Amino acid sequence: MPRLLLLLLPVFWTTAAIAQKPNIVLIVADDLGYGDLSAYGADDLHSPALDSLAADGVRFTQFYANSPVCSPTRASLLSGRYPPLVGVPGVIRTHAADNWGNLAEDANLLPEMLRSHGYHTAMVGKWHLGLEAPDRPIDRGFEHFEGFLGDMMDDYYHHRRHGLNYMRRGEETIHPEGHATDLFSNWAVHYIESRTSSSAPFFLYLSYNAPHTPIQPPDEWVDHILRRETGIDTTRARLVALIEHMDEGIGQVLQSLHENGFDENTLVMFVSDNGGQLNAGANNGPLREGKGTVYEGGIRVPAIASFPEHTSAGSENNTVLTTMDIYPTILEAAEIRIPHKIDGLSFLDSFRGGSPPDRDRTIFFSRREGGVRFSGKTIEAVRRGPWKLLHNSPYAPLELYNLERDPHETTDLSATEPEIFRQLAAALRQYIQDSGRIPWQ
Repeated sequence: MPRLLLLLLPVFWTTAAIAQKPNIVLIVADDLGYGDLSAYGADDLHSPALDSLAADGVRFTQFYANSPVCSPTRASLLSGRYPPLVGVPGVIRTHAADNWGNLAEDANLLPEMLRSHGYHTAMVGKWHLGLEAPDRPIDRGFEHFEGFLGDMMDDYYHHRRHGLNYMRRGEETIHPEGHATDLFSNWAVHYIESRTSSSAPFFLYLSYNAPHTPIQPPDEWVDHILRRETGIDTTRARLVALIEHMDEGIGQVLQSLHENGFDENTLVMFVSDNGGQLNAGANNGPLREGKGTVYEGGIRVPAIASFPEHTSAGSENNTVLTTMDIYPTILEAAEIRIPHKIDGLSFLDSFRGGSPPDRDRTIFFSRREGGVRFSGKTIEAVRRGPWKLLHNSPYAPLELYNLERDPHETTDLSATEPEIFRQLAAALRQYIQDSGRIPWQ
């Protein structure tokens, strides 16, 4: 269905019907490693807000980002499709020579779907899917936007990228004072408070730029970590401080839901957009490598969901899931039928103890990038059941791993499992062909 038509569809919901629909809060961290929450094993880090969310709901142990970098994963998150199939095979950047994506005009984004069915839609934080019309949040289904259009901030306090100010409130360029994490947390709280005057359900997409580089937590948070964690490396201490600072902000958002009477009818989901950056001090647990790679440490991420009366408190789910699966899950929770093709599968039923999505589904991961290492080419991976075939450099051979027997990807089986290798290589070639049909310049 055309995107414009979605926004123009008449809405026939009665006030009572709308009020019964759940509110939805989707929180995304930027470059948070698989092992960088205490709920995921970190022993030098305290994350009480996200730990409490996991205690109230479900913690996912095999949740994957669709790409090891920011823009492609966010494109999948909001479209339910593989990133190249909506025009975002790589990172969207300010300068054309280093830009590797252009969000497809006909992509039916999550806020557009929800808005056309009576939801008020808001985004706070980092967008990273377009810098100007028609690809800003307010052009793509969000009625309210306060945040940053660009890829990363060169400074958490000055909010610039390449000297350009990408901070916006709606269409207005703004100059707020303060640390970006505090701004985004406060704006999210203010938005939740504003919804008490309306009976319409709301969708809040809260997208932090923390803990992305530069690792710039408030000084008092660094001092606190250095006092508490005796002997901690300074680089690690600064990242821990930045993560704990974000966790405190998430706690304020969760508290606001409670204080304003929304928590009993709100689906809250949390996820990272890719693995942690190792040279910034990230902890990806026992997983191999980190951000930017298609090894497990680059694409397996922490993910948590809490949905009262639908999730079993303190449960763990080991189903293989991806960022693009969030799209159909949220729409199923909102009782909205999807009339167009997507690649994601809803996992809402698994909240209730029902059947998970297909365990043996074939899932693809990819990244297009510039520079000497990539030269505009791609890296990719495919997973089917326990098997994973990956290409972590355009100039290196394919590698094959069995993740059930070898979760740390230590033993390449490409020479000893030729039939599995051929099957997955053929599937990967087809994915690359399908991806090539969509323009992204």
